[in-house]
Amino acid sequence: MIGWHRLFGLTLTDFFTDTGFHVELEKDLSLKQQFIDVIIIESATDKPMPETPDGLENLARFNLLTYKSLHEPLDAWALDELIGHYVNYRKQASSTAKIFLPHEDFQLYAVCTRAPEKLAKEADLRTLQSGVREIRWGSKHVRVIVTSQVPEAEHNAVWKLFSGIAEQVQHATANYRWRRSDNSGIINQLFQNYEIEGMNMPYTWDDYYRDITREHLDWLPKEELLAKLSVEDRLKGLPVEDRLKGLPVEDFLKSLPPEKIEAYLNKVRPKRRKSNGAARAHKKGRS
Repeated sequence: MIGWHRLFGLTLTDFFTDTGFHVELEKDLSLKQQFIDVIIIESATDKPMPETPDGLENLARFNLLTYKSLHEPLDAWALDELIGHYVNYRKQASSTAKIFLPHEDFQLYAVCTRAPEKLAKEADLRTLQSGVREIRWGSKHVRVIVTSQVPEAEHNAVWKLFSGIAEQVQHATANYRWRRSDNSGIINQLFQNYEIEGMNMPYTWDDYYRDITREHLDWLPKEELLAKLSVEDRLKGLPVEDRLKGLPVEDFLKSLPPEKIEAYLNKVRPKRRKSNGAARAHKKGRS
């Protein structure tokens, strides 16, 4: 099973696909394994950047993100770890041990599903906008982004996938535009994780697959769509007249075995004789 932290990183990897940034996941920053969840690194490209989710407007050259899921607290220890990751990564990214990359080249983010209430009582969390706060921790300012509290908007869909609120997840699933074609496993695992957490999802993987299929049907040529259907499925529900429309009688008769044609003729001949006899009798009576 894919854990919350990796799902979060894979989703951000998709969001930054074909932009001026690339994403590294669970990077080991020490001799004793200590992993940072996500690093977003500016690339030397001129590719357009989509509208960023709330809180990421100040992306720098190197951006370190820690993530806390539904039942994980964002507390003082989590921020201490983030600062430790920043120090280690700044050393690794710098060309020499004596000359470090500029302090301004690094931004720190703490993304969490639920509000850090305990941290808010212990430290000064300054509100920047709905769902986005900032805190001074050591020598750095850390952006705190609460996915369940940012506004429900299309550019925030990547956050809302991790909001922990069923209706918001459903809305985000319908509105987030995946950049990569291999996203089905991420969405499927996301729904499974929510079910394990005990959250009743009104919108399921099957619902998503059905909706996304409908959305992209117009992309396929009619020939390809028809090729996926059996002859029986193509004709299902069509009246007999429509099925035979445009088909010459000769071609239709050629497709039938002679014994079936003979059986049908033997069936209708008595009716025709009876009908013709009644018509002659009626005509004779009138005369």
